[in-house]
Amino acid sequence: MAIMELDLDRLRAVRVIGRGAMGTVFLVTSRCSGATTTDPQPCLPPLFALKVVEKHSPSAKPDSDRRARWELNLLSRLSSAGGDGQRSQSHPFLPSLLGSVETPELLAWAVPFCSGGDLHALRHSLSPDAAFSPTAIRFYLSELVAALAHLHSLRIAYRDLKPENVLLQSSGHITLTDFDLSRHLSTSASPSASSTAPPHPLPPENRPRRRHRRQLTRIFAFGAASAYAEADHHRHHLKKARSARVSPVSRRRISFSTSGTAGGGERSFSFVGTEEYVSPEVVRGEGHGFAVDWWALGVLAYEMAYGRTPFKGRNRKETFRNVLTRPPEFPGGRRCDLTDLIERLLAKDPARRLGSAAGADEVRAHPFFRGVRWEILAKVTRPPFLPPPEEDLEAAVIGLGEDGGFDVRDYFNGLRQPASQPSPSMGSLTEF
Repeated sequence: MAIMELDLDRLRAVRVIGRGAMGTVFLVTSRCSGATTTDPQPCLPPLFALKVVEKHSPSAKPDSDRRARWELNLLSRLSSAGGDGQRSQSHPFLPSLLGSVETPELLAWAVPFCSGGDLHALRHSLSPDAAFSPTAIRFYLSELVAALAHLHSLRIAYRDLKPENVLLQSSGHITLTDFDLSRHLSTSASPSASSTAPPHPLPPENRPRRRHRRQLTRIFAFGAASAYAEADHHRHHLKKARSARVSPVSRRRISFSTSGTAGGGERSFSFVGTEEYVSPEVVRGEGHGFAVDWWALGVLAYEMAYGRTPFKGRNRKETFRNVLTRPPEFPGGRRCDLTDLIERLLAKDPARRLGSAAGADEVRAHPFFRGVRWEILAKVTRPPFLPPPEEDLEAAVIGLGEDGGFDVRDYFNGLRQPASQPSPSMGSLTEF
């Protein structure tokens, strides 16, 4: 399906909302007045996010262009056309591609703006060691399982799950973001048992990551992370996984390749991810597959419950040693469905990890998710937290008028000029 071509002359950036090694993300509005037969971009919302990669930046990584094009390709596959011909999300918890544009200097694409920031910022808005309530944890994990199941059905290992990459829509539901480190795997790796394979395989590629931050308004109180209902242990089945890659960020992201592109898309021996979330098989350099995403889900569940990751050491070496040898410790020693889920997701052997044998179906069957109505997750109207309404932001954008905001091309031209004046809207940036 053809992707809508954006017209940069008709886009005005309101501010920079993210910046990192792979590019810059802008909050953007369009001068489109509405859908008409002559309007080349009638489907754009009033506000959206525009990710822009500077193709010839001196600071760009050697594989930045390839990673950017892989992410754009994947976003295109994740998007579909609605019955009225407009583009729509193919999955409620994954981003849809609104359009793209390429110039000799820039490659850019538009996705819906998530006004709620990310889970990392949400937790830290309470306090650095804040914990989510069991209800909130179940809500967010359920939506993440659904998103990962869909990616795995497309033979895509996500490989960069962490709170910073879980954005919150204005509805309070999640959107998984940043697919530059994802990888297409062959059919020899086991995805979700109930998933449907895509009609066209995706090309094997890999890429880095990004981040976002904003504040949320609480509508449900966070409970202590200890009030979990106890339950029987759920036996898990297993299967060996493969393909590898790690990366560091502020809590540091690592990204380097040891053997280039995986042959046939089946295995990867690159080292990518965020070091506190990296799986044992990646640390050992054994190669990895879909099982790395279930490991990362276990780390994220632990961090949501206890306000810290389970294996963080004083340095990277100690963190990796803990990943390989130390079992997760549960403060208070209380055993419950959640601790059992975390233990099973954090099995050191990927073949014994929950989700390795039967994919997402195996994870969904765990007692912690008992009572979850998977088929109507996206229809939940009272999520644990809601972002503040966007009306004020939209009103401010309207107040900019026809000549308000700035042109993203001028932004990058300004960066190439000798330092004299600050670039527009440089406050409050988030690394991604």
